[in-house]
Amino acid sequence: MSEYPDMPRSFQLSRSLKLLSNGFLSIWCLIALFPLLWITLMSLKYPLDAFSANPLVVIFGPGTKAAGASVNFFDLLMVILWISVAFLGIKHWQVKKNLGPKNLLYLGISIGWLFAVFVFAELSTSVQRLFGVDFFFTTPLVGMTTEHFQSVWIEQEFYKQFFNSLLVTAGVVSISLTVGTLAGYGLARSGSGWAFWILMIALVFRALPHSVLVSGYLPWFINSAEWLSPFFGEVAPTLYGQPWAIIVVLASINQPFTIWMLRSFFQNIPRELDEAARIDGCSHGEAFVRVIIPVMWPGVLTAGLFSFLLAYNDYLVAALLLDAQNQTMVPAISGYFNRETTSTDQVEAVAAAVSITAPIFVLVMVFQKQLVSGLTQGAVKG
Repeated sequence: MSEYPDMPRSFQLSRSLKLLSNGFLSIWCLIALFPLLWITLMSLKYPLDAFSANPLVVIFGPGTKAAGASVNFFDLLMVILWISVAFLGIKHWQVKKNLGPKNLLYLGISIGWLFAVFVFAELSTSVQRLFGVDFFFTTPLVGMTTEHFQSVWIEQEFYKQFFNSLLVTAGVVSISLTVGTLAGYGLARSGSGWAFWILMIALVFRALPHSVLVSGYLPWFINSAEWLSPFFGEVAPTLYGQPWAIIVVLASINQPFTIWMLRSFFQNIPRELDEAARIDGCSHGEAFVRVIIPVMWPGVLTAGLFSFLLAYNDYLVAALLLDAQNQTMVPAISGYFNRETTSTDQVEAVAAAVSITAPIFVLVMVFQKQLVSGLTQGAVKG
């Protein structure tokens, strides 16, 4: 049976071509995911296991297990259940998109099931300790520890860099989408020849290396207190080292790409929608907010994701315009790897690197349906 029975046979791929394409896709997924999975394993081991030349030692962690840091069958089951329930919950939310009685019941059953498994695991462990009874599901299986994550986030206060990253990304995304939607809509609906040249100038600005742009901002940031002193006196603020100050820099670097992307979406929306809204009594602003934006909402989310990734993964701007006390996560992790460290510190640096991937996965999982819809509706068209 064909996967698409309604598709004409002439348009269906041959079996050999399917095997070839699926094979290349599998190899690509393996190459792309392997580094992330491997450093995740390393971050959960003690240094002796994490940097072992034997892959099986890194996977099973015998040294970590011998040191008393291990997980059993129930621990692994809880992790699998949590991931499964979170994934199914996200998929369910994407379909229903409401908190009706059925959804609340589904959420309650899922949480109740996880709680029951957790209580049963704790009771089994307690029975084993009190009576010396060995259960196969409480026997340590794999050496694994979260000490490195606790050290990074609590002892070394990595949460400060996390909040700085959230501040910067939230500001960049807000400014980029606000300016980008207005500019993209205006350029898409403009019949003036100036629109083309504005887009060309924006494209040239986006093509410039970031180092060139940052070198132009750096003197202003360093001397900002002196230049602002006529207006604020002795309490003149300095821009250098302030996370909120680099929001404008990152937004200006990202803005041309956002405008180009959103303009493509607006061009795919028929002008008749604007005219129909105007006939119904809407002003230009009301037609834009009530009619156009809801239609191209997937495009807004797609542009927002790219803006988020630019700000979240930025290294050069944050490293040059922020001091060591106010760094975002990516430059901070680079500092972990570059300093003189012990093997334990290096594993903690790996744990910090693994930590910053979690928000990206959550964001993509929650909005995957809208992102796919946005990309297929012309978000990447020129």
